[in-house]
This record gives sequence, C-alpha cells and structure tokens, in this order.
Amino acid sequence: MPATSEARSADGAAHDAPRQSLLRRLMRYLPLIAPVLLWTVPCWLLLHVGQHWPLPVTLAGTALFALGLIAMPLAMVRGHGRRQHDWAAIVGDTLLGASWVLFTWSVLLGVLLRLALTMADIGDGQSRARIVTWAVLGVSAVLLAWGYAEARRVPRVRRLDVQLPRLGVGLDGTRVVLITDTHYGPLDRARWSARVCAKVNTLDADLVCHTGDIADGTAERRRAQATPLGTVQAIRARVYVTGNHEYYSEAQGWVDLMGELGWEPLRNRHLLIERGGDALVVAGVDDVTAESSGLAGHRAHLAGALDGADPDLPVLLLAHQPKFVDRAAAGGIDLQLSGHTHGGQIWPFHHLVRIDQPALAGLSRHGSRTLLYTSRGTGFWGPPFRVFAPSEITLLVLRSPQRPPTR
Repeated sequence: MPATSEARSADGAAHDAPRQSLLRRLMRYLPLIAPVLLWTVPCWLLLHVGQHWPLPVTLAGTALFALGLIAMPLAMVRGHGRRQHDWAAIVGDTLLGASWVLFTWSVLLGVLLRLALTMADIGDGQSRARIVTWAVLGVSAVLLAWGYAEARRVPRVRRLDVQLPRLGVGLDGTRVVLITDTHYGPLDRARWSARVCAKVNTLDADLVCHTGDIADGTAERRRAQATPLGTVQAIRARVYVTGNHEYYSEAQGWVDLMGELGWEPLRNRHLLIERGGDALVVAGVDDVTAESSGLAGHRAHLAGALDGADPDLPVLLLAHQPKFVDRAAAGGIDLQLSGHTHGGQIWPFHHLVRIDQPALAGLSRHGSRTLLYTSRGTGFWGPPFRVFAPSEITLLVLRSPQRPPTR
C-alpha cells in the first residue's frame, strides 16, 4: 500500500475557515487584477527592464501584450458568460493558459537565470537581459506545446493497491476505476471521450466511478461528448456524483442524462456491492456547492447517504471535492474518492489549490480510519494545457488485511 500523509491536526482544521475566507476575498478581486498582472509583468520583464531593443521591436511587442490584455477578458466574458460562444471560450481559455505560463517563467527565469548569469559574469546587463528573454520565450513555447499534447491525450492508467482494514476477504481484489473532471466543453472531445471509455473497458472493473464535473455546459449542449460514457462497462455498477460545475449548468439535466446512459447517480444515497459473502457500502453525496445553487433537493448530506447502511460494513464514499473529507472522517468513512483539484493543472497553480483543499493528488490519511484518494482528473478545465500535472484514469485495487499472503 502506498505511504499516506499524516492526518491533519484539529488545530490545522480550525485554521481552514480563515484560510478559506482569505481565498474568497482574493477571488473577489481576481478577475480585475489577474489579467493586468499576467500580461504587464512579462511585457515589462521581456521588453523593457534592462533591454534596448530596436524601437519597432519594442512597440510591436508591447502592442501584442496590450492586445492580449484586452482580448483575453473580453473573450472569457463572451465565451463563459450568458451567451457562451464556444469559439470565444476557446480563444479566452487559450490566452489565459499561455499568459499564465509566460508570467510564471518570466518571473522565475527573470530572477534566477539573470542572477546566475550575473554571478558567472557572463556578458553585460543588456546581453544578459536578451538571454533571459529568449530563454523565457523558448521555455514557454516548449511547455505550451507539451502541455497541449498532455491535455488532449487519453490519460495513462494509474494503478495502486489500497488496504481497507474493515474489508472482508471476499471483496479482496475488488477493482475500482475512477474517472473524474472530464469537463466536456467548447473544444469538441467526442472522439477523446470514446477513447477514454474504451481504455476504461480494458481494466476489468468491478465498479466504475465518476466523481463529477462532467462538462462545462448543459447536458443538452454537451450530450454528444458525454454519450460515450454509456459504453463504459463494469461488473457490478457504474456510479456518479455531481461536481460543482454541474451546478453552473442545470445539474438535474446531468443527473437525468447519466441515468439515461446507465449510470447510478448516488445523490445522498448508497448501494451495496457483495462478493464471497462480504459486502461494501458504496455511497455518494452531492457536491458541497449544491445547497447554495438553489436547486431544490440538492445538497451534500452524508447521513442521508448512509441511511439504512449497516455501520459494521466498510464504506466507499464518492464526493467531488477533497474538502468533504473532514465530514467523511467524522462519519467513519473508510475511503473517499474525489477529484476537483486537477492536480493544479498548470504548475505552479497547485499552490493556490492547496489554500482551498486539504489534498492535491494521490492517497492521504485523515483521522484514525479515513483514506482519501484525490484524482488529478481525466480531462482539463478551461486552458487546454496540463503542465507538470498529468491527467489520469485511476485503478484502485481494494485489499483486505485478512487475505492470505502471496507466495
């Protein structure tokens, strides 16, 4: 079994509220501040600080950055606002990802490489500035090309054994496949969706789980991309819970479509998986944002999900966001499966994710019993790039401590 992180202390959990309050305050001003920083900082570092480019180069480069600063928010509003024009969303999302990568490496190389060149006494101030500029542009171009390929490919399978102390020997070896955050959206990924489902079908799964954020857009609008999910095969069950993005796009439509495609929407309820005389409770809750969505009957309700379940049986819980694990640990859940974080998607965005979530990716322990597995996600949101945060299809093989040792 892979090593797990230590449980967070009660004091650490108590600090979550002010930390999340700070995040909410920052998010309020982010749409205004972020575009300015993302475009002006690289412009200043690459074209003006210590630089003496020919005037036409300086003017043309500055004009390009200014165009990006104007075009990105306009395209984002037109693409993700009320009208939701897909072409505008593609332009805005791509500019957002490109500007984030350029900003990150302008700052990093602008400081570190310039310092290294100065300490090595290589060239004068202007030549060092030129080296930094070309290095930033080169690194950014390579990362964007690689990140685009990473985002659009069918994810690799990540396999791990997870030992659950209360799991009966009859269920030892149960194969659980997790996909999440497919985010079908402006870029048509119907073929990608079919290939992902075909790969899932090679894994001989007892249980296949989708932990939400199926798409950006309504079920009616993204139906063609989601339809291949109906081809997914599982020996016991296919189960689904809502993510926060469903609540931006008529969540009940997605619940209905997944039911139509043969999946079991676990909306604060559970089912049993039985084998060899032993049983596992598979429960699911709506996303934590469901109640604030105003959609009647939608909320995250763990007690409702476990209502009628034998308390002596092990519980596998589907909850879209890792932050639900505090409630899961208090409720004695054995294993929670989540997504939402995308592993940060474009480094170093993972530092911001950690402000809001207790885990970024992988297996972690919370409390005395509860394990949390956080997937980096199967698709991508927004910018069509993944940099140092590869997507995944996850195969978890559940293990019982009672099984006989292998020879």
